[in-house]
Amino acid sequence: MPAKARPSQAAVEQRRQSVLRYVADHGDLRIDALAARFDVSLMTMHRDLDDLAGRHLLRKERGRAVAFPALTMETATRFREEAGLPAKTALCAAVAGRITPGSTVLMDDSTTLYPLAGMLARHERLTVVTNSVGLAQRLGAAPGVAVTLLGGRYRSEFNSCTGPEVTRALARIHADLVLTSATAVLDGRLFHPLSEYVEVKEAMLDSAGEAVLLADHTKFGKRATYAYGTAARYRTVLTDTGTPAAELAALRATGTDVQTVEPAAD
Repeated sequence: MPAKARPSQAAVEQRRQSVLRYVADHGDLRIDALAARFDVSLMTMHRDLDDLAGRHLLRKERGRAVAFPALTMETATRFREEAGLPAKTALCAAVAGRITPGSTVLMDDSTTLYPLAGMLARHERLTVVTNSVGLAQRLGAAPGVAVTLLGGRYRSEFNSCTGPEVTRALARIHADLVLTSATAVLDGRLFHPLSEYVEVKEAMLDSAGEAVLLADHTKFGKRATYAYGTAARYRTVLTDTGTPAAELAALRATGTDVQTVEPAAD
């Protein structure tokens, strides 16, 4: 019988993402049960879990794989990047017209903003300042866009930088526009599970003349550990038509302009 072909790196990564989602759904699982579930050897499953734990996407404990809290998982870039792409694309298309040549734009590490990078390819004399490595890489292909990457403590699971180096740099910047998203929005209040990312978002808001929040319907009706004000800090909130009416009313009650967009069909 011929030897079984080794899977490609892409296939290994696909399996690891499947393992991660399975652990996230179940919370706490024995490693031998995971090996049986995914039809791999115990040694292979240990390697998979070591890789995922090294990226801070789950915890590996004595014979068990343990998920992080749900909202922390949702902030991880690998979980967020492809999630809700039609809604994110529609939100980015709605905000692209607000970006004018010669302006300076702050963008946070939200994957909601990733589709905007391609939309800015034809812009000229645009400066973008961001703490997101992924966004900076995507914007690097736009010849008319000058990108400043805010360096600090690199968080591999979010592919972005945080810390005092980032907030100090933001204090020296004045931008025309800041674009951010939120992990959770409830009754017009904004939340994030990690305090260092709250500090970056607040510093960005303090450094720009106008602010726009982009948040699809999946962000609403949730809380996380750290609150950082209300939608009143934003001139406009862009969301999609799937956002509950009560949440839209709560946003409008803060005095901000709320606009909804219709995502393209999958």
